[in-house]
Amino acid sequence: MTVVIQPMTIADYTAVRALWETCDGVGLNDADQPEAIGAYLQRNPGMSFVARQDGSLVGAVLCGHDSRRGYLNHLAVHPAHRGEGIGRRLVAHCLEALKEAGIAKCHLFIFTNNQAGRAFWRKIGWELRDDLTVASHILSAR
Repeated sequence: MTVVIQPMTIADYTAVRALWETCDGVGLNDADQPEAIGAYLQRNPGMSFVARQDGSLVGAVLCGHDSRRGYLNHLAVHPAHRGEGIGRRLVAHCLEALKEAGIAKCHLFIFTNNQAGRAFWRKIGWELRDDLTVASHILSAR
């Protein structure tokens, strides 16, 4: 069975959201509503991807940049399809899109307790850093 990687569109949202909800380690919040994801895809065209096998969505990743650094978010592969290289292929597509945009470095965030996620990123050659702390601030809605 062939897995096809394609750019994500907002038409993929319902299936992608359902996938994210089945995957441990994907933290969802208000920024993951259809309007916000649609705006993200418009600001970063052709950088986020989905993976389909026989028409069924089996993987997805958000990718974008701030003109200096790239960022990957919400990489998810359906549990029944892990270990097949789908996550690795999705990441490769994102990194290629970032390179084409002139971005030389990419970051991502992993929950500290997401051991499977941490193992995946180490396995594919990413450096896990312990010299940074992430701080967040919630802005009130308009």
